[in-house]
Amino acid sequence: MPVQPEDPLEPFYFEQEEQEICGKLVTPITDGFQEDYPSVVDRFFTRYYYFKGDVPYQVLYHSNRICLICLAPEHPALGQGISSVNFDIGNVDRSQNVVKGKGKKGGMILQAESTLALVTTANGESYKVPSCIRGKLVEVNTALVEEPKLLEQLPEGAGYFAILLPKIENCDAIKASLLTQEQYKERLKAKKEGLPQIESIEDNSHIEKKEKEMEIET
Repeated sequence: MPVQPEDPLEPFYFEQEEQEICGKLVTPITDGFQEDYPSVVDRFFTRYYYFKGDVPYQVLYHSNRICLICLAPEHPALGQGISSVNFDIGNVDRSQNVVKGKGKKGGMILQAESTLALVTTANGESYKVPSCIRGKLVEVNTALVEEPKLLEQLPEGAGYFAILLPKIENCDAIKASLLTQEQYKERLKAKKEGLPQIESIEDNSHIEKKEKEMEIET
């Protein structure tokens, strides 16, 4: 009969010991455990969505204006299997972006339709990942180049392509140009049922008007 290997972490497992303070028993810390404790995204981010054609992308918007650009859960590449991620989009390599100081000086200024990365799937499909918002490129997730499968494995938000920082005066217009979680679900439902779809910034001609109204960033 095979011998089960010893668990190296066993000495560190929690064991409740009865404690008394001021004549009252201290309750175990495990009593406060919540299985449905909100995720990091639920606690600190607001979910928005952007469509490039019929392909959805997710923008996780933090209260400090930092935006994480991700694949939406229903992005077709996730069902096909990710084979590669590349930040060299032909005319520029986004991974060479460099910012300095608290003001993040030197970062590339991207428009909503600027290409952030190229994703290739196991069946040969290729997708250009858009920036989704107008803002300064702070960082790209180069770990995806070495391990593209992380996009399929990491929890929501961790498999981001890039971090963008919009100008504070543009934030309201940017939020208005994206779909909320509720609108996103309605659009998916409408598509499934063959109904007229909720328009996103990708579908509307007013994108040009909104961008012209925003201050040109330098």
